[in-house]
Amino acid sequence: MALKTPEQYEESMRKMNFKIYLMGELVNNWVDNPIIRPSLNSVKMTYALAQKPEHEDLMTATSHLTGNKVNRFTHLHQSTDDLIKKVKMQRLLGQQTASCFQRCVGMDAMNAVDSTTYEMDQKLGTKYHERFIKFMKMVQDEDLTLGTAAVGYRTESMHGAGSPQAQRIMIARQGNLEQKKKLAKNIAGIKEEKK
Repeated sequence: MALKTPEQYEESMRKMNFKIYLMGELVNNWVDNPIIRPSLNSVKMTYALAQKPEHEDLMTATSHLTGNKVNRFTHLHQSTDDLIKKVKMQRLLGQQTASCFQRCVGMDAMNAVDSTTYEMDQKLGTKYHERFIKFMKMVQDEDLTLGTAAVGYRTESMHGAGSPQAQRIMIARQGNLEQKKKLAKNIAGIKEEKK
């Protein structure tokens, strides 16, 4: 695909079959919901700026996996220069959106998984890194937005109990954990183990 446009990103979100509740109410058209829309617009900006020639150096990188130009949010850091450009890109997006643009945690997570799976394979003789690289090529080719669920971490109180709402959110997210594991294994090409 190359770089996704902001319009393609929004269209891909409209095609998602999410069941979203906001303040106890089912949201039928979540993409245009006035509470959710600002976050979607911030993510769209990560795609919009990558299309602009004046921001190409910060917003894109050449993938060491494919040799293609990719959105920097899907790039695995290879140098100090990559890290400097990452920070400058984040500053630019902060100036443009004045909010969280939703892709930083996913970018940091994929870079951590890159080095972790490599080291695991070296030590244990596993093939996690090979599967991770296959996954990353798909992420780069489709210019996907990756994220994580950090609600428990971000809302946990000093005494460790966390807010009741955050606990409900985390329980709900863990509710279909087996289905999520199955999907992740399928994407990574890991065969289901027979019980």
